[in-house]
Amino acid sequence: MTAADPLPAALAEPTVPVRRGWIALIFAANLGVWMAFFTPIQVLLPQQIERIAPDHKEAVFALVTGFGALAAVLVNPLAGALSDRTGPRLLGRHLGRRHLWTAGGALLGALALVLLARQHTIIGVTVGWVAAQVCLNAMLASLTAAVPDRVPVAQRGGVSGWVGIPQALGLVVGAVLVTAVVSGTAAGYAAVAAALLLLALPFALLTADDPLPRGHRPALRARTLLASMWVDPRRHPDFAWAWATRFLVQLGNALGTLYLLYFLTDGVRHPDPEGGLLVLILLYTLGMMLTAVLSGRRSDRSGRRKVYVITSGVVMAVAALLLAVAPVWPMALVAALLLGAGYGVYLSVDAALITEVLPAATDRAKDLGVINIANSAPQVLGPALSAPIVVHLGGYPTLYAVTAAVTLLGSALVVKIRGVA
Repeated sequence: MTAADPLPAALAEPTVPVRRGWIALIFAANLGVWMAFFTPIQVLLPQQIERIAPDHKEAVFALVTGFGALAAVLVNPLAGALSDRTGPRLLGRHLGRRHLWTAGGALLGALALVLLARQHTIIGVTVGWVAAQVCLNAMLASLTAAVPDRVPVAQRGGVSGWVGIPQALGLVVGAVLVTAVVSGTAAGYAAVAAALLLLALPFALLTADDPLPRGHRPALRARTLLASMWVDPRRHPDFAWAWATRFLVQLGNALGTLYLLYFLTDGVRHPDPEGGLLVLILLYTLGMMLTAVLSGRRSDRSGRRKVYVITSGVVMAVAALLLAVAPVWPMALVAALLLGAGYGVYLSVDAALITEVLPAATDRAKDLGVINIANSAPQVLGPALSAPIVVHLGGYPTLYAVTAAVTLLGSALVVKIRGVA
């Protein structure tokens, strides 16, 4: 390989727009993986843990999900780095480097969910959920890299909007699946596992995946692999600012949503907190679906990203402040719709922005895995920060004021990124 050699298709910037069929398949694959992430956390794991340890269910649930979040933080960039270096052969032919991880993660993740359903001890549930997180995050790492691998820059905002919608929609569809379509925890896990396979495998089987020639693969050595996890912010300041922006906005999102059920119970005094929470989730999802694709496409047409990220932060901060100053049910409805609308704008445009500041084409999946740490880490920090604020520092008004401040700061930091308009 010399400097004059052309880049292989796997590393070159894509120029051919992806078609609607490709977008539909990656949308379905993301819906499957987010259903597999969120449905256990929201419905199945709490039911399972309550039967095993009814007197300590809150602490046990925090323990299980904490270990799962830790696994996500560690596995996502590692799996991404391995997929960057993958070049399998079958019957003498080179295969693509991503779809092996997508299909393998879906198959093993579905198996882990089925085995998790059969656990009757805390240790068994913890190990089962960690195993599921490992497999699902390996799959997510390859799916995330598909956008910069295949989608031209001028189309990434709109496509990122479609890819982002399943993060909210997966929660709703999964909850309906395991409460209205099937009954029982074991049947719920089996249904989610089946949905994961049905939604994810077509993308891996029916779409193209460019192979990476051996001469272009980064070295597969343990020391090199671990060293690559660090992206020097002095050499890649735009990437570092993009990471900080994502981390703070996601931390604000975690702070604002973690105690919504308790907020409805103790702050709003809603007569049916569980039913009220479902209404808020549906409004949040509606707001996100209304803005994600539209804002992404407008960002593509204008070539501007940062103004959309800043605007989304302002909208989400306003939603949080409404909850801080007026903790009543009608205001909660307005805030949920606003929060979803702002997050839809943020998710699509910021995802497109991040693909434009990746340090190297050879490490796309690994670097996006490092970005995904900024998604997962706030889920670990959120409970540690929220509890003392609610209990000792002013309750829910203070919590939502802090949420607004953190979200606004995170979105404002996008101005530090120089390489994107």
